[in-house]
Amino acid sequence: MIKNDLVNPVVKWVGGKRQLLGEIMPLIPREMSVYCEPFLGGGAVLFSLQPKEAIVNDLNQDLMTVYEVVRDDVEALIQLLGKHENTAEYFYALRDLDRDREQYGAMTKVEKASRLIYLNKTCFNGLFRVNSAGEFNTPFGRYKNPNIVNELVLRAVSQYFNDNKIVFYTEDFAETLKRVQEGGFVYLDPPYDPMSDTANFTGYSKGGFNRSEQIRLKQCCDELTERGIQFMLSNSATPFIKELYRDYCINTVTAKRSINAVASKRGAIEEVLITNYGVK
Repeated sequence: MIKNDLVNPVVKWVGGKRQLLGEIMPLIPREMSVYCEPFLGGGAVLFSLQPKEAIVNDLNQDLMTVYEVVRDDVEALIQLLGKHENTAEYFYALRDLDRDREQYGAMTKVEKASRLIYLNKTCFNGLFRVNSAGEFNTPFGRYKNPNIVNELVLRAVSQYFNDNKIVFYTEDFAETLKRVQEGGFVYLDPPYDPMSDTANFTGYSKGGFNRSEQIRLKQCCDELTERGIQFMLSNSATPFIKELYRDYCINTVTAKRSINAVASKRGAIEEVLITNYGVK
């Protein structure tokens, strides 16, 4: 299969896997009937693998709208992205549109996708974060020349979506996993178990992802195993996660922390890649 090197993430997402692709990709089975990713985020693994058939999901509706628009109306998206301004005044005016639900609801899908990509490219550290009301609340990044309109990547991703069978969902991860048949492969990249009480980050979507959700996800992994479906899961290397998945194959890898506001605290941390295949 010939891959397009221009097919890359169109947004920067907290916990994105671009830096770990060297560890992740060799562990993915070469043969699969369908690829499934229930926590899509920036989609680094999907775009690196470029499967011909995939089931992808994210609970963040605005993010999935971006992917739908990239697939269905990429030229209109590119045109609208080119009209944005890289100023604090403009940024905050656009950011705060979701405070008025009626006004935000009246926006077209292309307008919503353009807004999210713009905010993602110009906000502080590319950190997508919402408050308890589901409102985007990351401050302006003050970057001199943010790459707001990456036409080559947007068009390449659009072509990939249209040339292959990539199906989008916005639902609970357990529902997405039910869609996978035997012979499929699942990559799971949930919000991570926090390394400390002060490190918790649950702002990808309203509601968060606590340890009861981690346990529910593990139960889904057990069900995948019982159904003969292979999976790989990424998470932080906390004692809780290691104990929870003690019956599976646990590979420890090193990643660089990148969301701390203090650059000196963005050090290397241990993460785990957990599989239900391979040598334990």
